[in-house]
Amino acid sequence: MSALRVGVLAYPGCFASEVFGVPDLLTMAAHVAGPDRAGYEVSIVSPRRRVVASGGVALAVAPVREVDVLVVPGFELHPGLDVDAMLASLSPEIAAIRSHAARGDAVVSICVGAFLLAEAGLLDRRRATTAWLFADELARRCPDADVGTDHIVVTDTGVTTTAAFSAMYDFALELIRRHSGAGVARTTARMALVDDARASQSPYVDTRVLPQPGDEFSRRVMRWLDQNLASRYDLAALSAAFNVSPRTLLRRFARETGRSPLDYLQSSRVRRARHLLETTDRSIASISATVGYRDAGTFAALFARHTGKRPRDYRTTFRRDARVPERGPDV
Repeated sequence: MSALRVGVLAYPGCFASEVFGVPDLLTMAAHVAGPDRAGYEVSIVSPRRRVVASGGVALAVAPVREVDVLVVPGFELHPGLDVDAMLASLSPEIAAIRSHAARGDAVVSICVGAFLLAEAGLLDRRRATTAWLFADELARRCPDADVGTDHIVVTDTGVTTTAAFSAMYDFALELIRRHSGAGVARTTARMALVDDARASQSPYVDTRVLPQPGDEFSRRVMRWLDQNLASRYDLAALSAAFNVSPRTLLRRFARETGRSPLDYLQSSRVRRARHLLETTDRSIASISATVGYRDAGTFAALFARHTGKRPRDYRTTFRRDARVPERGPDV
């Protein structure tokens, strides 16, 4: 087996860490595999002679060349960024991505690098993912793509997209697993302290930072539901609180938010439960009752459906000490 040729496409403003993250893990994997195993031939490529990445980091780049796998890093998609203007300025990179894919070679995006793949037309009629925070925007820009926020890595007919930032390691480990074997991937993950068992980004979604749809009516309904998490869901009582019929409430809430009040209530209950699991030692039964479920089994099933983990497993993964240390370590 010959060395796998991997090219990382650098462009102005791309995340420097996402340019080097995959090559660094592949370098570690090559050492783990040993000199008798086919390794990785990695290059940082660009259609430009000079590239300055995020943070003003100047990158040494080689001309775009034929590779087996082309990796497209993400960029800082901050509020106020004119994404259309940015993508328009990256027309040489978009052309390089399109040309690479036309040869039938694999293309991979990290995080919002998926926006470049979408601009190149590679996500049409394909399943894809990106950072959960920006998935709705990607779906809006690429309506012919099936954009999901569950999986961390999604591959559809030669095009791979990943979730946010650290998902570059999930992709790299899968690449190592296929090229160098499961044992090499497992050892590399242990050496790098990288989780090689993640399958979903659902446990990491924080709905508090997502834009909340809806007009004033639905926002008032949401506040009422948030203030009554432990109460039994009663559509008639909810409607009476806002002086409308149940049918009118459901219709207006769905029109403004795209969901039902019960669906919102369940997600709000899960959000509160996640916080309690992360920051307290309260029993799961107690937390279940606090968010409105007398049957802990029903609550656990709902929680797993929303987060991909049972409550006990979620606590094991995300438990943190709620106390803030008075001072940091001596340096």
